[in-house]
Amino acid sequence: MPETSKTGNHRGNRGRRTRLIWSVTAGLAAVAIPVAAFANPAEKEDKNVRIEQLQLLAINDFHGNLEPPAGSSGTIKEKDANGQIVSTPAGGVEYLATALREARKGHKNTITVSDGDNVGASPLLSSLFHDEPTIEALNKVGVEVSVVGNHEFDHGRAELLRQANGGCHPVDGCYTKDRKFKGADFPILAANVTDEKTGETILPPYTIKNVHGIKVGFIGVTLHDTPNIVSASGVKGMKFGDEVQTINKYTAELKKKGVRTIVALVHEGGFPSGATYDYDCNTPTPGAAITGPIVDIAKKVDPEVDAVLTGHTHNAYNCTVMDPAGQPRLVTSAASFGRLYTEINLPIDMETGDVVRSQMTAANHVVRRTVAKAQDMTDLLTSYQKLAAPIAGRTVGHISADINGAGSSAFEKPLGNVIADAQLEALAPADKGGAEIAFMNPGGIRTDLAYKASGSEGDGVVTYAEAFAVQPFTNMMNVLDLTGAQIIDVLKQQVSGSNEVAPKILQVSKGFTYNLDLTKTGADRIVVDSVKLNGQSLDPAKTYRVAMNEFLAGGGDGFPAFTGGTNKLVGPSDLDVFSAYLTAHSSVEAPLAPPAQDRIKIIGSGEDVL
Repeated sequence: MPETSKTGNHRGNRGRRTRLIWSVTAGLAAVAIPVAAFANPAEKEDKNVRIEQLQLLAINDFHGNLEPPAGSSGTIKEKDANGQIVSTPAGGVEYLATALREARKGHKNTITVSDGDNVGASPLLSSLFHDEPTIEALNKVGVEVSVVGNHEFDHGRAELLRQANGGCHPVDGCYTKDRKFKGADFPILAANVTDEKTGETILPPYTIKNVHGIKVGFIGVTLHDTPNIVSASGVKGMKFGDEVQTINKYTAELKKKGVRTIVALVHEGGFPSGATYDYDCNTPTPGAAITGPIVDIAKKVDPEVDAVLTGHTHNAYNCTVMDPAGQPRLVTSAASFGRLYTEINLPIDMETGDVVRSQMTAANHVVRRTVAKAQDMTDLLTSYQKLAAPIAGRTVGHISADINGAGSSAFEKPLGNVIADAQLEALAPADKGGAEIAFMNPGGIRTDLAYKASGSEGDGVVTYAEAFAVQPFTNMMNVLDLTGAQIIDVLKQQVSGSNEVAPKILQVSKGFTYNLDLTKTGADRIVVDSVKLNGQSLDPAKTYRVAMNEFLAGGGDGFPAFTGGTNKLVGPSDLDVFSAYLTAHSSVEAPLAPPAQDRIKIIGSGEDVL
């Protein structure tokens, strides 16, 4: 019988391959750098030691991208034969399945893990069916352990548990007579997510796998800050504990169970300094070229944890960060959307059951679209594509060129301007809210509008599915009264508080302008006397009607100033507003062009200083 934790109300594992116990893992992607380069000199090689190799294959932040992602969301940066950085098409579950199956060949011990955000903010093909197609695909791909990400909470605890346990949707029911949703074949871990009344974990905190008699433990945690980046309704009744404290707590529990090989799955990440997926982030010293929350976590987690696999930031890295005992430890992440997977090789000493750290290796691999498609994935996609076709293929607009959103590295994104303008236009009429300004959070812009056709619709045609991929949350629009002083506070919160380390620059509607001074720090980066609406300085004492999605209105993404708004009016969904704007402002004869980026003036040496 599988050994299970006594906490949590989740059912036992239904995995098909090996027996499991509660556990957690953090997904980190990296280049093939052996940890031996930073080996502990006290560790001596013993040629008589029997070593068993364990291959881990890790993905993270898949976000329901079953079909090959479009635009910049579907490429990976790498160097070509001439040393030039190029964008290579990557991703798509048909190719991911093939890549993972090929990677497993020749390895008798292999475990495939996911580091969270399997679902949520998903394209239409997955989201239209409440992400059931993605869970089914991950079952077929062979995922054996996963951790929750923040997006698993988008629709609340009940829906998360349904994805884990199966069952028809409580409102929409089952989608076909011959297919009942069975849920995940793998445990979904959530060690630091507890019921605020009972204190018990809502899902298993860890799981244990058996590799030829050796116990391998996986502990899974999501970021402590989840409540600040998910709608309040999605995390209602739950507490999110500190990542390090939680991992260390369950590491001690695993050690008592005789587990010496421990992997942490952490849905939190870092920011590498390199541009390509396989850069060396250990130069000039181990972990020197990566920053962000995961670095501090990795430095503090119990030395008994052998590897930290991460996600959340959608970056690719394979780094070595020293643990509290001064020993090298791998920290990896495989970008996002199934464009990469990380291969980690753990040599396990069969006498002690522990990992020989000096022999560990890890590498990120591109999921190239030049390999054969996996037929079972094609069949799965085809079945859902037929169901979705009447909605997905409907034309909602036309564009003259790529309009970049997620693919833009600028603070002011062309697609962000389009979205903010759409929100302002829809909510400006007096009977719709009387909005004078609209703000859009950059993280809510999930991809680009690509000019090149994704199917048979033709170049420049925007389908409903493509518009949905840009704004998949279907947040309801809100219009609130905010004073000029409160609006200034909103602007300052972009670059201070929880957003100081990684600023979140809101996208603003036409007519609203200000200067961002990168030579300053924190809230001082906002040049207050430069803030204007339609050429007039913003009056701190005056009340303005401001539009934003319900996520921002609830203080999401570190903007508590929005919660001080009053006189709320709830409007249509952000997706409906966006789609209607595209239809109204474009045609075959007059397609929508990328707008100018002239609303936020940057002062300083460049946006990269942040």
